[in-house]
Amino acid sequence: MKKVYGSAAEALEGLLTDGMVIAAGGFGLCGIPENLIAAIRDSGVKDLTVASNNCGVDDFGLGLMLQTKQIKKMMSSYVGENAEFMRQYLSGELELEFNPQGTLAERMRAGGVGIPGFYTKTGVGTQIAEGKEHKDFDGETYILEKAIVADLSIVKAWKADDTGNLVFRKTARNFNPPAAMCGKVCIAEVEEIVPRGSLDPDSIHLPGVYVHRIVQGEFEKRIEQRTTRAA
Repeated sequence: MKKVYGSAAEALEGLLTDGMVIAAGGFGLCGIPENLIAAIRDSGVKDLTVASNNCGVDDFGLGLMLQTKQIKKMMSSYVGENAEFMRQYLSGELELEFNPQGTLAERMRAGGVGIPGFYTKTGVGTQIAEGKEHKDFDGETYILEKAIVADLSIVKAWKADDTGNLVFRKTARNFNPPAAMCGKVCIAEVEEIVPRGSLDPDSIHLPGVYVHRIVQGEFEKRIEQRTTRAA
C-alpha cells in the first residue's frame, strides 16, 4: 500500500468534505502540520470542526483557516494568541468547546484506542462539567468525557519511513501522537523520509499502523512570541 505522496494537496485528495471533523497536532506553533493546513485552506472546504490545542496565530497555522472562515467550531484548550479567533467567537461566528489540555489529549487518545469515554476529576464544579454525567468513585466526584474520533487527522513529525512509522523531535511531539491516533485517516507531514528498516524500533514514537499517508514538507518553524533583553 502506497503511503508516500508528492505534496500536501495530493495527500489530501479525496478526503476533504464540508462539515468534517479534523484533529490537528501541535502546541502553539510547535509541531504544527503547516503544509497540510495551508493545503486545506486552499481547497476551500468549509464548516469544519477542528480539534486542536489552539488555533495558531492570526496569520499562520490554523489561523489561516479562521481568516477564510472555513472553521465552524473549535475544540481547544487555549485560544489566547489569536485576535481573529476572539473576534469571531465574541460575535457568535465561531463555536468553541473548551477542554482542559489533559482532557483534550486523553479524548483523542481514547478515540484512537477504541475507548468511547472516560471519567475524570478535571473540571468538576466548573462550567466544563455542565451537562455532563457525574459519577462518584470512592467518595470522589468525576465527570464523563467522550472520546474524539475525527474524520481526518493531520500531524507533523521529524522522520518517517515509507510504512508510516514516525519519530517526533523533542517538544514537537506534544499533541501529535494522540491527534494521529484518533483519525479515521491520518496524514503525517515530515521533515525527512528515511529508508525502511533504518529507524530503531525502540525509538519509534508512533507506529505506522496509525498513519495512512505521508508527505515530506518544507517548514518555516515560526516562534509565536519572541522576547529579548534590551542591549
